[in-house]
Amino acid sequence: MKAVAYYKSLPIDHVDALQDVELPAPTPGPRDLLVEVKAISVNPVDTKIRRNVAPEDGAAKVLGWDASGIVKAVGSEVSLFQPGDRVYYAGAINRVGANSELHVVDERIVGRMP
Repeated sequence: MKAVAYYKSLPIDHVDALQDVELPAPTPGPRDLLVEVKAISVNPVDTKIRRNVAPEDGAAKVLGWDASGIVKAVGSEVSLFQPGDRVYYAGAINRVGANSELHVVDERIVGRMP
Protein backbone atom coordinates (compact mmCIF):
# COMPACT_ATOMS: atom_id res chain seq x y z
CA MET A 1 0.00 0.00 0.00
CA LYS A 2 1.06 3.59 -0.49
CA ALA A 3 1.96 5.70 2.53
CA VAL A 4 3.78 8.89 3.48
CA ALA A 5 6.57 8.30 5.99
CA TYR A 6 9.97 9.42 7.16
CA TYR A 7 13.18 7.55 7.91
CA LYS A 8 15.03 10.30 9.78
CA SER A 9 13.95 13.43 11.65
CA LEU A 10 14.93 16.17 9.21
CA PRO A 11 13.87 19.80 8.77
CA ILE A 12 10.53 19.89 6.92
CA ASP A 13 12.09 21.77 3.99
CA HIS A 14 14.59 18.92 3.40
CA VAL A 15 13.77 16.91 0.27
CA ASP A 16 13.67 13.65 2.31
CA ALA A 17 11.69 14.99 5.29
CA LEU A 18 8.61 13.06 4.11
CA GLN A 19 8.65 10.37 1.45
CA ASP A 20 6.16 8.39 -0.59
CA VAL A 21 6.71 4.72 0.31
CA GLU A 22 5.21 1.28 -0.34
CA LEU A 23 4.45 -0.75 2.80
CA PRO A 24 2.71 -4.08 3.40
CA ALA A 25 -1.01 -3.74 4.07
CA PRO A 26 -1.77 -3.94 7.80
CA THR A 27 -3.73 -6.82 9.31
CA PRO A 28 -6.37 -6.04 11.92
CA GLY A 29 -5.97 -7.47 15.42
CA PRO A 30 -8.93 -8.89 17.37
CA ARG A 31 -10.51 -5.48 18.27
CA ASP A 32 -9.22 -3.59 15.21
CA LEU A 33 -10.89 -2.15 12.15
CA LEU A 34 -9.06 -2.07 8.83
CA VAL A 35 -9.99 1.33 7.40
CA GLU A 36 -9.57 2.54 3.84
CA VAL A 37 -8.42 6.08 4.60
CA LYS A 38 -10.32 8.80 2.73
CA ALA A 39 -9.20 11.91 4.65
CA ILE A 40 -6.43 12.77 7.09
CA SER A 41 -5.39 15.90 8.98
CA VAL A 42 -2.03 17.30 10.00
CA ASN A 43 -1.91 18.52 13.58
CA PRO A 44 0.77 20.01 15.85
CA VAL A 45 1.42 16.58 17.38
CA ASP A 46 2.31 15.23 13.91
CA THR A 47 4.91 17.94 13.39
CA LYS A 48 6.35 17.50 16.88
CA ILE A 49 6.69 13.74 16.50
CA ARG A 50 8.29 14.06 13.05
CA ARG A 51 10.75 16.59 14.38
CA ASN A 52 11.59 14.81 17.68
CA VAL A 53 10.98 11.06 17.33
CA ALA A 54 13.44 9.12 15.23
CA PRO A 55 12.13 5.94 13.58
CA GLU A 56 13.61 2.60 14.52
CA ASP A 57 16.74 1.85 12.46
CA GLY A 58 15.79 1.45 8.82
CA ALA A 59 12.05 1.54 9.47
CA ALA A 60 9.61 3.96 7.89
CA LYS A 61 7.59 5.94 10.45
CA VAL A 62 4.08 6.87 9.34
CA LEU A 63 2.43 9.87 10.98
CA GLY A 64 -1.18 11.03 11.09
CA TRP A 65 -3.78 9.84 13.55
CA ASP A 66 -6.86 11.95 12.86
CA ALA A 67 -8.52 10.17 9.97
CA SER A 68 -11.78 9.19 8.35
CA GLY A 69 -12.64 6.42 5.96
CA ILE A 70 -14.57 3.25 5.24
CA VAL A 71 -14.25 0.01 7.19
CA LYS A 72 -12.88 -2.69 4.86
CA ALA A 73 -12.46 -5.54 7.37
CA VAL A 74 -12.86 -6.20 11.08
CA GLY A 75 -10.99 -8.25 13.67
CA SER A 76 -12.42 -11.40 15.23
CA GLU A 77 -13.71 -9.64 18.38
CA VAL A 78 -15.14 -6.48 16.79
CA SER A 79 -18.76 -5.88 17.77
CA LEU A 80 -19.40 -2.19 17.05
CA PHE A 81 -18.70 -1.92 13.30
CA GLN A 82 -18.90 -3.89 10.08
CA PRO A 83 -17.37 -3.55 6.60
CA GLY A 84 -18.84 -0.61 4.71
CA ASP A 85 -19.33 1.61 7.78
CA ARG A 86 -18.09 5.19 7.42
CA VAL A 87 -15.95 6.14 10.42
CA TYR A 88 -13.71 8.83 11.85
CA TYR A 89 -11.26 8.83 14.74
CA ALA A 90 -8.17 10.21 16.43
CA GLY A 91 -5.98 7.11 16.57
CA ALA A 92 -3.34 6.19 19.13
CA ILE A 93 0.14 7.70 18.74
CA ASN A 94 1.71 4.48 20.06
CA ARG A 95 0.55 2.76 16.84
CA VAL A 96 1.34 3.29 13.17
CA GLY A 97 -0.18 6.49 11.79
CA ALA A 98 -2.87 6.81 9.14
CA ASN A 99 -1.03 8.71 6.38
CA SER A 100 -1.60 5.67 4.20
CA GLU A 101 -4.17 3.95 2.02
CA LEU A 102 -5.09 1.50 4.79
CA HIS A 103 -4.94 1.86 8.57
CA VAL A 104 -5.79 -0.31 11.57
CA VAL A 105 -7.43 1.27 14.60
CA ASP A 106 -9.04 -0.09 17.77
CA GLU A 107 -12.83 0.01 17.37
CA ARG A 108 -13.20 1.43 20.90
CA ILE A 109 -11.82 4.83 19.83
CA VAL A 110 -13.79 5.14 16.58
CA GLY A 111 -17.05 6.96 15.85
CA ARG A 112 -19.57 6.68 13.05
CA MET A 113 -19.21 9.46 10.52
CA PRO A 114 -22.31 11.68 10.49
